[in-house]
Amino acid sequence: MVAPAIPQSIPLATRIGGFVALTKPRIIELLLVTTVPTMIVAHGGVPSIWLMVATVIGGTLAAGGANAVNMYVDRDIDAVMNRTKGRPLVNGIMTPKAALAFAVSIEVIAFAWLWGTVNLLSAVLGFSAFSVYVFVYTLWLKRTSRQNIVIGGIAGCFPVLIGYSAVTDSVSATFSLAPLALFALMF
Repeated sequence: MVAPAIPQSIPLATRIGGFVALTKPRIIELLLVTTVPTMIVAHGGVPSIWLMVATVIGGTLAAGGANAVNMYVDRDIDAVMNRTKGRPLVNGIMTPKAALAFAVSIEVIAFAWLWGTVNLLSAVLGFSAFSVYVFVYTLWLKRTSRQNIVIGGIAGCFPVLIGYSAVTDSVSATFSLAPLALFALMF
């Protein structure tokens, strides 16, 4: 299903709200709830407030970009599912082209932000999470496997790695088991 043309009568606040909704803020909250505690554990206490804020901003942008691409790709099936019929692309709040441009833009900003304010490893891990969520979960598994959520859940473990790498600029062999433990708890 193709979204209808965008009526000019849609208020600016509604359009902005639509772009925010593309990022799935509630999902981002759930992802980032593991980032700051991981940073505290990795640092052995509270790291700099600026580092925590910068990491959370970068993580929010990275997850938001991935979520927005997911909504762009799934707009056809979102139109037929009761739970997703109210999503912005289904309702024609923005064009698919605008949604994809927004998604790619905030993903690029996320990478640049994390690299510039945190470190390159955290930026690479953020992009890796995006890649797993978009390419493995959304484009490959979601429509082909009943195990899509389980395997796609791997992307949800990246915030732990990003939090650790933000503080240490590394991913230790021992600590890399933490996301696996989180994954096991989720499923």
